[in-house]
Amino acid sequence: MSEAAPTSRPGARRINWGKRAGRVGLALLVLLIVAVTMAPVYFMVVLSVMEPSEFFRPDPAYFPTKFTTQWWERVLNSETLYPAFTKSLVVATVTTAIALVISVPGAYAISRMAPKVKYFLILSLFFTRMYPEIGIALPVAVFFLRMGLYESIIGLVFAHLILVLPICAWILVGAFETIPRDLEEAASVDGASRLRTLWRVVIPLAAPGISVAAIFTWLLSWDEVTYARFLTLLHPTLPIQLLDIIGRSGPTVVATWATIVTIPVVIVTYLMQRWLRADYLAGAVKG
Repeated sequence: MSEAAPTSRPGARRINWGKRAGRVGLALLVLLIVAVTMAPVYFMVVLSVMEPSEFFRPDPAYFPTKFTTQWWERVLNSETLYPAFTKSLVVATVTTAIALVISVPGAYAISRMAPKVKYFLILSLFFTRMYPEIGIALPVAVFFLRMGLYESIIGLVFAHLILVLPICAWILVGAFETIPRDLEEAASVDGASRLRTLWRVVIPLAAPGISVAAIFTWLLSWDEVTYARFLTLLHPTLPIQLLDIIGRSGPTVVATWATIVTIPVVIVTYLMQRWLRADYLAGAVKG
């Protein structure tokens, strides 16, 4: 006796088509978001290598066919580029290192406190960010001038720490809260001190969160302009130099400067992204 052929179910087909349509719609939405996000970066880079004949016309070319390096040669030969670039790079890197040294133990201690105390401290961190930077920068600049920190890298680092420390600590509190306390208890049973447990157990497991905090801290310091405007005059940072260029140069030169400001951001993010693994804690606690 032959077996009857299985009958197809129209409902299952409709469900499959619905899933496919949902996936296609989600893919199109992601592509749209990526296109809108990357469009300014694309036009910035293209404008820095575009021939004037393709830009200065009633209908500028979105996909130029004539390219030039004259804008890059002009900017790279500028005497103001390298001092500003070096200063911004040093300030952002030192600020990030000091912020992590201060925030890591502080955020770890906050994450292990009672919920009410932790909530109060986290709100206190946010409260420090409620004041506008322009209202803080002027008294800070006056104080630093009296302390001899005006026009100095260390003075700018201290000023940037006012901006980045609360945000860095807030990110790290969330990172440390995801680490199971069972691991710390196991290390304590094995005879490890609290400091050794933090260094050997907690910090390696919190590497993704620390990486995120480092990226945000570095970006905030790299792009900061308010404190840099008040604390630097003769030797400005790269963002301040870019602001000055905007007022006295054409769009192609400005786009070239903006591209140079963006390149370190891409490099730093790429170097740090290898720590951003969502499954970092997978298998850390068993049974």
